[in-house]
Amino acid sequence: MGDATPTAGHGASEPVLVTLSAPARRSLVDGLIRPPGSVPDAPTLDADAPDAQIADFLAAIAHADTGFVARTDSGERALAIVAATVAALCGEDIRTALTRPDIAFLTGLKAPAVEAVRGVLHAVETAEPERVGAALAVLAP
Repeated sequence: MGDATPTAGHGASEPVLVTLSAPARRSLVDGLIRPPGSVPDAPTLDADAPDAQIADFLAAIAHADTGFVARTDSGERALAIVAATVAALCGEDIRTALTRPDIAFLTGLKAPAVEAVRGVLHAVETAEPERVGAALAVLAP
């Protein structure tokens, strides 16, 4: 009978080459736009409410465990809500973000910040997805 000693390539561990890549970065807007009523378990914000009311809501909800859904058919208002949500999380001026969203700042957010925003702002529910999507396109990577 033959020798029981393993030969090269038989029984020896060989290195396996694996390609590693960074996970795809989720954007502020991917999957954000949804039809009305699609997220029934989250508090809902009327994004067309007065700025003072929205600022108060965001100041409270930004640090709650529930997150929220915004409802609007206005693309401009949807963009303002995204900006104001970021401001609420960062401790910045929510009312200023509502009236003057800083697009450069929003598009420069790092992945952990984007995840934090999306953990709070679950969706923008709208009956006008094209209009809202066109306005939010400025935030897409």
